[in-house]
Formats: sequence, C-alpha cells, structure tokens
Amino acid sequence: MSEPTPHDGATPDTVTYDVVVLGAGAVGENAADRAGRLGLSVAVVEHELVGGECSYWACMPSKALLRPGAVLAAARAVPGAAELVQGTLDPAAVLARRDVFTSHWDDHGQVEWLDSAGIALLRGTARFTGPKELLVSGEGGDTRLIARHAVVVATGSEAVVPPVAGLAEAQPWTSREATAVEDVPARLAILGGGVVGVEMAVAYRDLGAEVTLLVRGDRLLTAAEPFAAEEVAAGLRDLGVDLRFGTSATAVRRDADGVHLTVTGPQGDGQVDADEVLVATGRRPRTADLGLDVLGLDAGGALEVDDALQVTGVADGWLFAVGDVTGRTATTHQGKYDARVVGDVVAARFSGEDAAEQAAAERDAGEWTRYRATADHAAVPQVVFSRPEVAWVGRTEQEARDAGLQVRAVQYAIGSVAGASVAADGYAGTAQVVLDEDRGVIVGATFTGPDAAELLQAATVAVVGEVPLDRLWHAVPAYPTVSEVWLRLLETAGL
Repeated sequence: MSEPTPHDGATPDTVTYDVVVLGAGAVGENAADRAGRLGLSVAVVEHELVGGECSYWACMPSKALLRPGAVLAAARAVPGAAELVQGTLDPAAVLARRDVFTSHWDDHGQVEWLDSAGIALLRGTARFTGPKELLVSGEGGDTRLIARHAVVVATGSEAVVPPVAGLAEAQPWTSREATAVEDVPARLAILGGGVVGVEMAVAYRDLGAEVTLLVRGDRLLTAAEPFAAEEVAAGLRDLGVDLRFGTSATAVRRDADGVHLTVTGPQGDGQVDADEVLVATGRRPRTADLGLDVLGLDAGGALEVDDALQVTGVADGWLFAVGDVTGRTATTHQGKYDARVVGDVVAARFSGEDAAEQAAAERDAGEWTRYRATADHAAVPQVVFSRPEVAWVGRTEQEARDAGLQVRAVQYAIGSVAGASVAADGYAGTAQVVLDEDRGVIVGATFTGPDAAELLQAATVAVVGEVPLDRLWHAVPAYPTVSEVWLRLLETAGL
C-alpha cells in the first residue's frame, strides 16, 4: 500500500494520502474500503461518529424501534399465538434494545474496523483550500491534508427545518432526536408525510404516544405508487394516528405545557397541542461548509456527478461524490452501492497503468459494469417499514409512462396466495408489477403487506436483469410461501 507522507517542503502538520474521503458514514466507509484494495493509501475525515447517520440516528435505530411492534402485530394475526399476547410494548425494553444497535452511540468498534482495513481516520471538519487540498480542523488543531489522486465527498445530508414562525425557537425534533429519544412523549406532532414521518408515526404509536401527522399535500409517500400510499394511510388510521392531509403549520410556540402548533387545513384554522414536534419535511446535501466555492462549485447544493460518480465541472477528474450529497440517492443501501462503484473507479484509475486500462475497457464494455452506477436511473429499491410495509423497485407506472414506455400495470391481492394465509389470518397486501409491453420485461414492482420487504430482492433481480417474462415464468416459487404471488402476477399478466 502506498504510504501517507508529509507534503514536500511543507510543515509537519501537512500530510498526504492517495485518496481522501470526506465522511465516515456507511457510504464513506465503503468508498474508502474499495478505493484502497489495490494499494492506494486512504484517509477518511469525520467530525462526528464513525458509522454516520445510518448507524446512530437513522436506519439502525429507527428499525430497532419499529421491529417490536411489527412482531407483536404478526403474533396477534396467528391464532394459537395471539391468545398468549397480552398488553402492549414495554417502551423501556424497546429503547434498551435500540441502544444496543447504536452501540450506545460509541464508535469504538467502527474505528477498530477502519484500523483493521488500513484506513486512516482524521477527526475534524474539512474545508477545501484548493484542488486536492483541504484544511482539517479538530480538537488537536489544524491539519493540512493533501490528496495525491482523488477526493471523495460522502458527507451525507441534514434535516431541513422549514421557515415556520416560531418553529426553530420551539426546538423541534429532527430524525436524530426521534431515533435517539430517552423518554417517550405522551403526544407527538409530526410535520411531513415522507418516509421519516410515516415510520416515526408508527413507531411512536407502538410506544404509546398520541400521534398527529400533518401532511401539506393530499397523500403520503409521493415517490410510491398511489395505491401503496393509500394503504399506508389506512394503516396509520387503524393504528390510531390522527392523519390530516392538506394541513400546514403556520406558527409554533413552546411553553411549560408543551408545543402548540397553529394549523390551517380543510377544516380551517386550529391548534394542535403536543409534547414534542418532529420535523420530517425533507433533507438537503451537507455541503455548505466544505469550501466548494474555491473549486467553482455551488456551496450548499448537491454535487452533480456522472455515472462514475465523478463530479462534473471540476477539471482533471480528481473529485468524486457519493450518497445523499449527490442528490441521486437517498438510502443507505443505494449509497453503499454507489460507494462500491466510486471506490472501484478510483482504485482502478489511480493505482497503476494496468488497472486504469482495465477500468477503461470495462467502462466501455456495456451499460452494466461495476464502474458505473447504472442502477441509480431505473432500478433503485426502497422500503418503508410502515404497517403495512411498502417495498418497491424501479419505475412506478407513472414514471414509466413519463419515460415514454408502453407499459401495463398488473396487480394481485397477496392475501389470496396460500402462503400469505398461512403467514397471517386476514393478511392484507397488494403486489403490482409494471410491464414494458415492447420488451416483455418488468420495469417496476411494488409490494405492500406484512414483511413485504422480503419480496423485494427477487423483484430487484428481475428489474436489473431485465428478465424476459417468458423466462421468468420458469422461476417456480415454493409452496406455500408468500413469494407464490409471483406466479399469480404472471398468470394475471396473461402468461
């Protein structure tokens, strides 16, 4: 491995690595690991916990909060087990288990992994001072950091607090506070009907809170199929969530009695009282403090990249970006996929002539190569761990039509499949595939229902592999499993 060295003629506070990765979250870790596999020296810069948002404030703690309620609902749907289930969740036990998944917000284990992988860690905040040059400011002072070959920006995103009068002063929660809570509030108001808003509405109802979900538009989960959004809305109401569409907060104030939101909606103006308010109205790339202006880039905006994750508009091809910061992906799993792509591109391009030639050859070989993030365009998987769960991949029916494809949507009630009836009494869910009629392949799929996420990988393989329907017909699902819905979908499609 190429060793880090002091920069020629510089002070001892200057250090050089072949590759520098900004951000040590799950995405940055993957990019750093792949970039160093052919011998390049790699350093990551992180000012918070190594492991990032997913490990401590998003994916892992949120799913740890959601899983107990899903298990309880599953047990109650099976006679013989249902009779043994009494009472509600134990919030203290749920939070204690959540703490295990976050390692009690201690990144010691993640730091050990970096050490074992030969990746250097610089604690602090980084700011560009020129091409391939950064100033890292930490508790121990400043360090001048030079990248011989490449810099990868993987700084993620941050929650946006909308400019509602009094909201910022009311000290609202974002997803961080919601997933790291120590005491469950009796009343929670949530602004926003996206993934965070929906999932936290479920989690806090399970934990015993009264939840009011305020949605400015007329539906939830705008990226999902409309039928899936409707099923989730019905599920939230069944859980006892006060779900209000077309409703906005116009003012917020906090006093000794809690948080008070002035709202306007179909029924006119009113007030929602809560103990805490969670803002889940969107996120923005975390780029404002990176000094991108010295590179001629927009400070605070997303970094536009090509399919090799190289930032466009920067000369000499040394700057890359990956994950939320690009505006292309908004999930950890897709960000990690992009990180594997960018890591392989950087390793091949800069670790030697033979590797660079190999990378160039593979990039030119076809659309589906590990040196391109092809899946970002039409094969992105997404799961919302609501009740019912929603899982989808590829294009929705409307997105496919907007792309000029001649498509047909085929639906089937999952509860009609034998395996679903075994899994749960009254199993309710829907499967839909979007068929490209010209090519005879699936370009999108959506599933709703208990554990719908487990159906998603087969759909992802079908979409990415562009498996012809007449070939997919021979992929026989086991009986009796929920996956038998694939057979029913193909039969409904006319095969």
